[in-house]
Amino acid sequence: MKHTSCCPLFFMLLLITIGCKNQPKNTGSEGQQPVQKDGLKLLVGTFAEGEEQGIYQVDFNTETGELTNRQHVVKENKPGYLYLSKDGERVYSSNGTKPGSVSAFQWNEDKSALERVANRPSIGDGACYIALNSNENLLAAANYASGGIVLYPVNEKGAVLDAPQAIQHTGNGPHPNQNSAHAHCVKFSDNGEFLYAIDLGIDQILTYPIDSENKLGKAEVGLQLDPGDGPRHLIFHPSKNMAFVINELSSTVVSATIDPATGQFQRIDKLSTLPTDYDGKNACADIHLSPNGKFLYASNRGHNSLAIYSVSDSGHLKLVTIESVQGDWPRNFTLSPDGKFLLVANQKSNNITVFKVDQQTGLLEFTGTEISISQPVCLKF
Repeated sequence: MKHTSCCPLFFMLLLITIGCKNQPKNTGSEGQQPVQKDGLKLLVGTFAEGEEQGIYQVDFNTETGELTNRQHVVKENKPGYLYLSKDGERVYSSNGTKPGSVSAFQWNEDKSALERVANRPSIGDGACYIALNSNENLLAAANYASGGIVLYPVNEKGAVLDAPQAIQHTGNGPHPNQNSAHAHCVKFSDNGEFLYAIDLGIDQILTYPIDSENKLGKAEVGLQLDPGDGPRHLIFHPSKNMAFVINELSSTVVSATIDPATGQFQRIDKLSTLPTDYDGKNACADIHLSPNGKFLYASNRGHNSLAIYSVSDSGHLKLVTIESVQGDWPRNFTLSPDGKFLLVANQKSNNITVFKVDQQTGLLEFTGTEISISQPVCLKF
C-alpha cells in the first residue's frame, strides 16, 4: 500500500519540477529584469510627442517597488488623464488637444496592447480629466482651455455613445490665469446623485444634480473657494463624508465636509503646501489620501515636492513635512493599492520615482527606483 500511494505523488512532483524548468523566462524589454509574480500593472498617460506619444504599461513589484518592462501599449495624442473600468478591461483617456476629445480602449487578447474603440469630441478644448460614475453608465470630462464640462452615456459594453450633454462655465477670477472659466476636474458623488465640477478659473466647485434620465440639472455652488485659489483637483475620504481640494494658484489644500443629500460642502481647514521661506514660483497639481484616510499628500510643481499632512478625525490638517519628488514638475502621483508605495510622474524630468510609505507616520523614503518615460502625466494601477 505504501508503494502504490507513493508513486502517484512521486510522478506528480516530477511533472511539476519539469514544468517549472520548461517555463519561458520573461526577459523584459530594453534589458530590464523580469517582474515578480506578485507584481501589478501600472498605466502611464503621457504628453510625449512623435512616435513616443500615447499610453505605456509598466510592471510594478509590490515587494520592492521596482518598475520594469516598459511597454508602449497604444499611440494617442496627449492622453493626460486615464480612468480604468472596474473589471480592468477598458481604459478611458481625456485628450488635451484642440479641439479636445475622449477615447475608449479595450485590451487585446494577451493584454499586451490597447485597441481604441471610440473617440468622441469633448465639445471644448484641452480635455484634462475624466471620470466614470459607479454604475459605469456615465462618463464626464472637463475641458480646461475652453472652461466647460461634458457628459456622455456609456452602454453596457463600455462604449461611449455619441450623445453628449455639454455645459459651458462662465466667469473669471483675480489671478492672471483666471481670465475665464477653466474646468479642471469632474467627480461623481458616491451615491451617483451629483456631478462635481472643479473650476480653476472661477474658484468654485459646482454641484450638478443628475436626474432620472441621467441628465445634468442646474448647477449650484457646492463650495466657494477664496479669490485666486484656483481649485484643481478634488478627492474624497475613503470612509467619511469629507473631501479635500488642492488649489493650484494659491498653493494650498482645503478640507471640507460634504452633505450627501444636497451635494453642499462646508470648509474645515486650509493650509499651505510650501515652506514658509520659499518665494519661488509654484503651481500645485495633484492630491491623494492614504488608503486609511490618515495622511494627505499634495504635489508642488516648481518647488518639486510633496507636502505631507496628517488628517484628524474632524478633518483638520497638520503639516508633517515636505519631501522632494526627485524630479521636475510632479503633475500626477499615485499610491499603490496597499498604500505601501507612492509613485510620482515628473513631467519635465521624464521620470517616474518610487517612494516607500511609512504606514504609521505617513513619511516617504525614496527607494532609489525610477524609470524613464517621456513626459509622464498620469499614473493608474
